[in-house]
Amino acid sequence: MNPGTARRLAAEGAGTMVLVAAVIGSGIMAERLAGGNAAVALLGNTLATGTMLAVLILVLGPVSGAHFNPAVTLVFVRRRELPLALGAAYALAQVAGGLAGTALAHAMFDLPLWQPGVQARDGAGQWLGEAVATACLVATILGCVRFRPAATPYAVGLCISAGYWFTSSTSFANPAVTLARGLTASFSGIALGDVPAFVLVQLAAAVLAGWGWKWLADDSPRRDPAAP
Repeated sequence: MNPGTARRLAAEGAGTMVLVAAVIGSGIMAERLAGGNAAVALLGNTLATGTMLAVLILVLGPVSGAHFNPAVTLVFVRRRELPLALGAAYALAQVAGGLAGTALAHAMFDLPLWQPGVQARDGAGQWLGEAVATACLVATILGCVRFRPAATPYAVGLCISAGYWFTSSTSFANPAVTLARGLTASFSGIALGDVPAFVLVQLAAAVLAGWGWKWLADDSPRRDPAAP
């Protein structure tokens, strides 16, 4: 493996690890401090996740593209903007990073490194919520990359933050993060048995959103990055 590829994979793994640690760690902290108020806990979880995601994209985007998400990587592979072999390596690094992120968050709060998730998240409404969240995320990324590249970190963070509140699933929108959250019994977890359906919906929605964007805007003129 050449040094450039190794650095890209390290960025994807480390970025996903920190993202998952932010999601789960803030969920644990929020649950402990919210006094049983689920809305306050979700707000704390949202703020930490959205802001950390923006920071990670700003810092690691120049290294790897800052996918941190196998569904996003799949879209770029399908668009032939990322080789298949490298895309598969990205996905493995993201999954490994996500699992490490769960362990890191649990270790910070003196919990077992992994615990089976217990929070049920299933049914047509939740699956539709995940499809909407993932499609919105993919459209946000592709739109910003084409028309407003400098806005990508902030737009992605805002998109995920909004999805926490307007989708029924609270916007996982990421197979690696979903699997990692299947190994925590905390506020932000998901029952392990519900993980496969979420992942399938996320991947399908990402592909459909990629197709939709190609039809909608790929032939539109690119915006001048210097334009306001």
